Amino acid sequence: MRRTAAALLLAGSAWGVPGPRLAAQVAPAPAPAPAPAPAARPARYAVGWGDAASLGAAGALFVLPAALQLPKGAPACGSPAPCDPATLPGVDRWALTAVHPAAGDASTVVLGGVGALTGYLALHGLPRAQWQGNFAALANAAAWTAATSEWLKVLVHRRRPVLYTAAAPAAYADRDSRESWPSGHTALAFAAATSYFVISGREHLPHRARNAILLYAGAVGVAVLRVAAGQHFPTDVVGGAALGAGVGWLVPTIHPRVP
Repeated sequence: MRRTAAALLLAGSAWGVPGPRLAAQVAPAPAPAPAPAPAARPARYAVGWGDAASLGAAGALFVLPAALQLPKGAPACGSPAPCDPATLPGVDRWALTAVHPAAGDASTVVLGGVGALTGYLALHGLPRAQWQGNFAALANAAAWTAATSEWLKVLVHRRRPVLYTAAAPAAYADRDSRESWPSGHTALAFAAATSYFVISGREHLPHRARNAILLYAGAVGVAVLRVAAGQHFPTDVVGGAALGAGVGWLVPTIHPRVP
């Protein structure tokens, strides 16, 4: 083979063809590089009649306690006198001293901001089918968090902080005064943040870590404001955070998806 190549080079030179050009002509062409495989697109969430049924069921469960005027009965403490703070855990007794009524409205505003930011980060700029699926997952997480929180309030039947203060006699007739655990505001805020964290991880959305930190910071802010407003005990917002994070993880994890 070497002798043949050398003979061709010499013959080419004799006929006036430079050796390197002749070598390029007789050498086999290099094989083309394989084209890179297209990146696999993550499966998107499906949207169907099941979502409508799920949202309808959660909505019905959410309004049922109010329709049935639950919980029934009066708070189990010395009406019309305030309940005894000595029966509370130490961390909850401490919270009775920090009551700022304006913080209640602020917690609702911050919760709205967390929800709006979650929707923007999980839906903006995506193809229609993808953002519709993400919206369905977010809506189901919020709906079932609200419904579960409402029924836990009825079943646990815990007294709010106001019933341990001098304002207790005016609050005894309000059923809401007996629905302290868990904090619904906190549960919804943590459900939103956790749902985004799960969805963004499955769909590789940009800036996932930064956005999740912002959302969880807002959720913590909601919890702190609920305690500062005297609406909930610290253990109420801890329970709400656990509930919201659990439902916010479960719903987008089990929600049907399509390729």
